[in-house]
Amino acid sequence: MADVVLVTGVSRYLGGRFAAALSKDSSIERVIGVDVVPPPHSIGRAEFVRADIRNPMIGRIITQAKVDTVVHMSVLATPTSAGGRVSQKEINVIGTMQLLAACHKAPTVKRLVVKSTSAIYGSSSRDPAMFTEDTGPKMMPTSGFGKDSVEVEGYVRAFARRRPDAEISMLRFANVIGPSIKTAMTDYFSLPVLPVPLGYDARLQFLHEDDAIAALVLAVRGPAIQIVNIAGDGVITLTQAAAMVGRPLVPVPFGAAYLGALVRRAGLADFSTDQLSFLSFGRGLDTTRMREVMHFSPRQTTREAFADFADHVPPVVPGADAAFSLLTRTAGGVLQTASGLAGSIGRLRQVVS
Repeated sequence: MADVVLVTGVSRYLGGRFAAALSKDSSIERVIGVDVVPPPHSIGRAEFVRADIRNPMIGRIITQAKVDTVVHMSVLATPTSAGGRVSQKEINVIGTMQLLAACHKAPTVKRLVVKSTSAIYGSSSRDPAMFTEDTGPKMMPTSGFGKDSVEVEGYVRAFARRRPDAEISMLRFANVIGPSIKTAMTDYFSLPVLPVPLGYDARLQFLHEDDAIAALVLAVRGPAIQIVNIAGDGVITLTQAAAMVGRPLVPVPFGAAYLGALVRRAGLADFSTDQLSFLSFGRGLDTTRMREVMHFSPRQTTREAFADFADHVPPVVPGADAAFSLLTRTAGGVLQTASGLAGSIGRLRQVVS
């Protein structure tokens, strides 16, 4: 059972929500949240410590607080949130190296929980229908978040070999979505028009933000699980997702450079080549291990998670939904009035005849 838990990345949305959820557990004596800037949201009774995981000072924090469980959530998915791709790479890779080095030197650390991603599987036309945890990628991620996550998982495996006494839980999340979280995917589906690769209809799998938090809490409180895929049941296609958010599709010739330029012109600078491949081929995760080993079942399916997001996406034109509702009611009233008038005229004709 965890007594003192250190959580990295608490100033970001998921990290802050997780720290707040964990602080509600009275069996955990102390929760320490670490980040380079103060969190803009409540993190419950968790104590905030301003620190950069790229700095050796993180080792002193772990040692002095006698941390026994470290939850690593500082692998950034988007370069703009880090100040650019170079900073993102430093935080993700160098930061992870420093954090694991500090954990290696701290004898009190007995468990490491890492928020990883299904992006490590990549996306290609040769992919299996469902990726298991033991399935290797048919095409390795070549850029961005996916490539960084592959390196991070490599460092975690090396840490596990050096510290066989430490328990490891590495959660490979499907794309997290919901009404409040902001990611490259939520930005994409909020565009007024969705550019899509011509001739493709990717299979998409999502995880609701509430289920992501629940899975992380269980990873801290439950038994160690090694590597596990975390995703909602089922898949939806890209065209189905577009219909749910009420966005028209614009098919464009498949090509990372062309499609990438089009998406970036729309303001989505965080879209990498691998994310564009994801829009072409999608990805499916086998979650048998999640259910049978971790004993975790997401409360919302892929479709339900995306529907919750879609319900909170603003219309393409502000006020369009209200205007459509008003027009519908007005048209219905006109039709009802016309129908009543026609009935009255019919009855009058019968009387006259």
